[in-house]
Amino acid sequence: MFQFTRLPPLALYIHFPWCVRKCPYCDFNSHEIRAELAEAAYIDALIADLEQELPRIWGRSVSSIFMGGGTPSLFSATSLDRLLSALRARLVFTPNVEITLEANPGTVEQDRFSEFHATGINRLSIGVQSFQNQQLQLLGRIHDGEDAIRAAEAAHAAGFDNFNLDLMFALPGQTLQSARQDLHTAISLAPTHLSYYQLTIEPNTLFHSHPPELPDEDLAWAMQCEGQVQLAGAGYTQYEVSAYAQKTRECRHNRNYWQFGDYLGIGAGAHDKITDMAQQSITRSWKVKHPDSYLSKAATAQRIAGTRHLQQDDAILEFMLNALRLTDGFTTKLFQQHTGLPLSSVTATLQEAESKGWLSWQDDSIRPTEEGQRLHNDLVGLFLPV
Repeated sequence: MFQFTRLPPLALYIHFPWCVRKCPYCDFNSHEIRAELAEAAYIDALIADLEQELPRIWGRSVSSIFMGGGTPSLFSATSLDRLLSALRARLVFTPNVEITLEANPGTVEQDRFSEFHATGINRLSIGVQSFQNQQLQLLGRIHDGEDAIRAAEAAHAAGFDNFNLDLMFALPGQTLQSARQDLHTAISLAPTHLSYYQLTIEPNTLFHSHPPELPDEDLAWAMQCEGQVQLAGAGYTQYEVSAYAQKTRECRHNRNYWQFGDYLGIGAGAHDKITDMAQQSITRSWKVKHPDSYLSKAATAQRIAGTRHLQQDDAILEFMLNALRLTDGFTTKLFQQHTGLPLSSVTATLQEAESKGWLSWQDDSIRPTEEGQRLHNDLVGLFLPV
């Protein structure tokens, strides 16, 4: 079915499942710290997990590493240095590999930024969400606006010349003016990358069971449109639905996801996608979610909670779901290389999307139009199997 002639790029995702407090909007695999952080044991488990996975990726280079959570910056620089040393001993990194650490603006973590930089981590992603104290309290965040500002300043002072700020809009009770002010503050802190996205209510969250009053669709759309103009005027190019970057500062790790690249996942609840050239297959697998279960099973086959082999329809849908989030879309060559499928498998649907005005197809380049970006779910829906 699949006919791969080359493997896509490979990234590594590492999940850290603990946080100080579970935010009411968060649907990630995160668990509040109830006792002493099992720091050394968790690093041992991650290394053991990786060693079990190595046969799946023999001979392949890792182009990016992303440490997400939860709150990975709760771990000490000493522990992260031990982890990175273990990775370097077992994996081949591409030149100038991007190594990202997610961090929250707590003052304890800011003090560690210089130490994190010294380990070889070269990119931070700081979860600011807002600079307004009232908004932060409604979001259940443990920092205030001044902490957020100090975190960005600390990133600069620590030597990080590449860092992202996460910022939300359409927050409970938020006005257009306060959204504008949040973005103005973020831009003034000179991050190289901004993730600017609308708060959405996800299942299995506190906000889902006790929904707050959010701005209506028209106000949320106005916030998004004004934000796009504001960011463009400050020199940030929108390259994905919610991602804006200065020149050459796109997040390589996330772009790999959006281009249907491969990624290995280690850690509690981590997911992965691996292409096998010999088997001509694409496999998704995921690890057990609860930290205690993961710690006890990381060195065994029981660490894997599930596995799924993608079929042709799966690969097409997943590719389009991600690639059509990108402003520049994708090339026909990239589709064929990363799905292992001929372009003819999607030609008719691409032409239908083009006829609706949702896609622009010029030579080898296929990209969503402005209307296609706005109607992303409808556009992707065309690729659902009949």
